[in-house]
Amino acid sequence: MPTDQLIAPPGLKGLIVAETTVGSVRGEEGFFHYRDHDAIEIARHQTFEGAAHLLIDGGLPDASQESSFRSELSQARRVDEQVFSALKPFVTAGLAPMTGLRAGLALTIDDTPTIDLSTDERRSIAISAIGAVPVLLAGIHRMANGTTPLSADPGLGHAADYVRLVTGATPSPRLARAVETYLLVTADHGFNASTFTTRVVTSTGAGIGSALTSAVAALSGPLHGGAPSRVLDMIDRIGDPTNTERWARDELAAGRKIMGFGHAVYRADDPRSLLLKETAIGLGGDLIDRFIEVEERMLRFLERWKAGATIVTNVEFYAAAVLHLAGIDQPMFTPTFTTSRVVGWAAHLLEQAADNKIIRPAARYVGPDPKPDA
Repeated sequence: MPTDQLIAPPGLKGLIVAETTVGSVRGEEGFFHYRDHDAIEIARHQTFEGAAHLLIDGGLPDASQESSFRSELSQARRVDEQVFSALKPFVTAGLAPMTGLRAGLALTIDDTPTIDLSTDERRSIAISAIGAVPVLLAGIHRMANGTTPLSADPGLGHAADYVRLVTGATPSPRLARAVETYLLVTADHGFNASTFTTRVVTSTGAGIGSALTSAVAALSGPLHGGAPSRVLDMIDRIGDPTNTERWARDELAAGRKIMGFGHAVYRADDPRSLLLKETAIGLGGDLIDRFIEVEERMLRFLERWKAGATIVTNVEFYAAAVLHLAGIDQPMFTPTFTTSRVVGWAAHLLEQAADNKIIRPAARYVGPDPKPDA
């Protein structure tokens, strides 16, 4: 190995590979931010459109700017009927929503190489993708259930319209805000696997459609974006909260992970989980009471099971409760995450494309020595 090469830790954990102004996570502090704003405060006080403006355009909008951005985004919530017609045979044959989204993006989003586009052209395509993703996902879900994809309602906010596109019913303001809160806390979160994938693909000069398709592929993995639906399954299997410890012991003995607990970055409370817990309590009901008791019992057990380790409740735990109460089916939990995270992906790909250098790390060969020529 050349002496000027460095060996990265497994999974690149803790290795800084780029500079960004989009945001960051301070896991030891239990804090993350969008640009120069506390992300939780953004989630408490801003709309989805306001946060998206912050991430895409670099600053919080004034009233006029937010109205303009909302109009731009609502106009982008459209997908040609021919796209759904092309996808329908595959969807009815069992195509998963995230797989369908990759195909839908390929058919919908301009894939001109980013190196051939101006800054404004890249931004325009990125906005079109942010608008198209919820429409594609909801339409794929509805076709899978034998119903017709719906057109967007420009009079609704992005979050409320997403719930309507999925469920067929306009949510109450309280439920719409609960889902919006989830979308707000998951729009971006450091150099996670899908965000890094977005930047790697963008660094090749590839088109925005290709970069986002690759990000969706990364997010489809259960270890990245697939936990919320598994949390709801866990709550069902535990049943009475008094069964929590027994169920957890059996899972760990079988070598399985307990979804909704632990995080690769946070060594303090996950601030997203704390806010979503508040949101869930605001919705109330027997299900939320069960979630709270299971969480308390699970954390006490995990503290004993792995003494000295910091295991926190992560964002997926209460996300499952909020999305379920909003009427969103389990197969759509990770797709809902995608509806939010596409904003962060777009912000990162725009930043990468603006000052690009191809990401080309090296690998350390650990196989047998090459054989001499015969």
